[in-house]
Amino acid sequence: MTLKVQVVSPERILWTGDAEMVTARTIEGGDITFLTGHAPFVGALEIGKVTVRPEAGDDVFFAVHGGFVENFGNEVSLLTDVAEATDSVDIDRANTARDAAKASLAQDPNDAEAVAALKRAELRLEVAGVVPA
Repeated sequence: MTLKVQVVSPERILWTGDAEMVTARTIEGGDITFLTGHAPFVGALEIGKVTVRPEAGDDVFFAVHGGFVENFGNEVSLLTDVAEATDSVDIDRANTARDAAKASLAQDPNDAEAVAALKRAELRLEVAGVVPA
C-alpha cells in the first residue's frame, strides 16, 4: 500500500504520485514522516526540506518556504507558499542571496529578516546538492 501525494504551490502542481514515505518540517513540531496508516494530521510547514520517497525511483526533494501539510486516509497534500524542486533551484541566485544575508547579519546579527533569508538560501543550496562554501 502506498500514499497518494501531491506537492502544490500557488503556481502549479510540483509533484503528484504514489509514495512510500513523505517527510516534512512543521512549525513547532519538528520533522514528521508520513507512512501508510498514519493518523490524520494538519500542520503548518516551516522553512525546510521535504522528502518524498516514490514507490519507484529515487527520493525527490523540495525546498519549501511555508504552507500547510495534511494527511488523511493515506493521502498527503503539501500546499506550499513557495516550493522548488531540486532541478529548479537557481544556484547562482541562491548563492547571491546567501552572501547578501551573511553581509546583513555581519552588520546586525539580530536582523530576523536576514536570518530567514539565509535559512531559505541555504535550504535551496542543500536541496540542489550544493556543498556550502
